[in-house]
Amino acid sequence: MDLEHGLKQVSQQFVPFMFAVIVHEIGHGWVAHWFGDDTAKNSGRLTINPMAHIDPIGTVLFPVINMVTGIPILIGWAKPVPINPMRFRKYRTGLFWVSLAGPIANLLMAFASALSLCLLVKLLTPEFFFYKEFGLMLREGIIINLWLGAFNLLPIPPLDGSKVIESMLSYPAMQKYEKIAPYSFYILLALMFTGALSLLAGPIQFMESRLLGLSAILTR
Repeated sequence: MDLEHGLKQVSQQFVPFMFAVIVHEIGHGWVAHWFGDDTAKNSGRLTINPMAHIDPIGTVLFPVINMVTGIPILIGWAKPVPINPMRFRKYRTGLFWVSLAGPIANLLMAFASALSLCLLVKLLTPEFFFYKEFGLMLREGIIINLWLGAFNLLPIPPLDGSKVIESMLSYPAMQKYEKIAPYSFYILLALMFTGALSLLAGPIQFMESRLLGLSAILTR
């Protein structure tokens, strides 16, 4: 990939990516607060202000390198919101929904991007300033949010999917399950380099088409 094309990728993907990871973390923190844990709120993390969430490595350096080089899987993260499950009113219920909150927030962001894209096409003409660029950003917003949500649902500690499973396990089973954690990095690398993560592409494309179809109906 040449540098010019890489820089175009950055211009189209960086803003959608940044808001995807930020909204993901806010989702966790907001639902944790609803279940009685105000750690994230007291830490000032229930805000859309990017400065409260940006991790220089995970939110800027790694994603930009991915975008410029054209690596097919966008790797990145925001600073995790601090959560104390012991403060949940109902531990297992709280852990389940707080863990799902991030991926659900990404699904809602993907739907909002699809709806905005359909409104853009319906209400504006291609001659409108920033029409093409904004449209490409919204399309990337759909894909990035769906990928981020799906990736985090993988049952590999410390991803959200593992916490969903832990909410259903007995304490001894949870301890055994968490022993996977030291090997998680290598498991993820293996999934990436063997192409196993590409199995997510089909469901994500299906969800993308369904969200665009629903948005097209709602914006008729």
